[in-house]
Amino acid sequence: MLLTNLNAATMRNGYGLVADAAILIEHGKITWMGPRGVAPHHHHSINCGGRLVTPGLIDCHTHLVYGGNRANEFEMRLDGVSYTDIAKAGGGIFSTVRATRAQSDAELVSASLKRLDSLLAEGVTTVEIKSGYGLDVRNEIKMLRIARELGKLRPVDVVTSYLGAHALPQEFQHDRDAYLDLVCNEAIPTIAAQKLADAVDAFCEKIAFTVTETARVFEAAKAHGLPVKLHAEQLSNLGGAKMAAGFNALSVDHIEYLDREGVEAIARSGTVAVLLPGAFYYLREKQAPPVAELRRHNVPVAVSTDLNPGSSPIHSLLAAMNMACMLFGLRPEEALAGVTANAARALGLGDRGVIAPGMKADLVLWDTARPGDLSYPLGFNPLSAVIRNGTLVKGKLA
Repeated sequence: MLLTNLNAATMRNGYGLVADAAILIEHGKITWMGPRGVAPHHHHSINCGGRLVTPGLIDCHTHLVYGGNRANEFEMRLDGVSYTDIAKAGGGIFSTVRATRAQSDAELVSASLKRLDSLLAEGVTTVEIKSGYGLDVRNEIKMLRIARELGKLRPVDVVTSYLGAHALPQEFQHDRDAYLDLVCNEAIPTIAAQKLADAVDAFCEKIAFTVTETARVFEAAKAHGLPVKLHAEQLSNLGGAKMAAGFNALSVDHIEYLDREGVEAIARSGTVAVLLPGAFYYLREKQAPPVAELRRHNVPVAVSTDLNPGSSPIHSLLAAMNMACMLFGLRPEEALAGVTANAARALGLGDRGVIAPGMKADLVLWDTARPGDLSYPLGFNPLSAVIRNGTLVKGKLA
């Protein structure tokens, strides 16, 4: 089909706006795009009424497969109990691990679909989903299989990350090496052999794993051909991002405490900085990521919901874009790049995130003409239609 009369934010060189644009889609790919006046003739031409079109949105960091609920911890934090203290008392990630292990596959699928649907309603066509709430081989595999299943049940591409090094499970509290042996020598080889994960992630922080321990996990990932990503410098500066850059990590995420040396390291490695304003907001943090320094070093910046039950129960990527602007000082242009072109890069996906010939035909039409309008409001969704793989999956085009 040939889509015409569009205001196209191609996301090449900023917004890359093309006014009165046309996009030709064939066999699930974009085969031509440019001004409508010079568009090739096509028998199936659709006038889109001057609406804005963007690439399909990409939520590049979520934990949306989980069991249970942590609203009680939300109340505790409002009463002054810190996230770290809750975790040390057996709450936090550990409470979600217990609930996730206890739920059946069907229960987890049902709950996860509801969360996924909230993202799809805002134009998400690709989502990354992490494990990390199983913390044993069987339950981590269960989480990854369920994440893959969600991509069969809904019109979305699911990218999975194995996050076994998310927290030290309570049954291994007195034997860290034994758990790392389990992650490196049993879980990663099994998951790689079964092709259940597209990357390996870890949480490098005082309440989780050290830089040395994380590097051990990354070595195992590298040995099995899996790229790496890292939760880094969220609550303190341990130097995890610099280490991750040495492994050419796809992304380092959170990074509130990233210093100049860390910024320079990820700039050299081409690693994407993923900002997660939802966690910053819910944990009532004070130190924002070094956005000016990231700009200075031309580090690609992505934005994501970090959808999880404890520190970021954010079910809206549009809200995350607004929060990245308001809390971290991103410009709307940077926020939109953060959920399209740079989010694709954070997942190692070179076939999406921009509107250009040869790219996957994942597109979103919006009932607005200005791309900046997507970051401006809270609680308003101007979505009009979603095209995935060249097929209309939501809304109407004309």
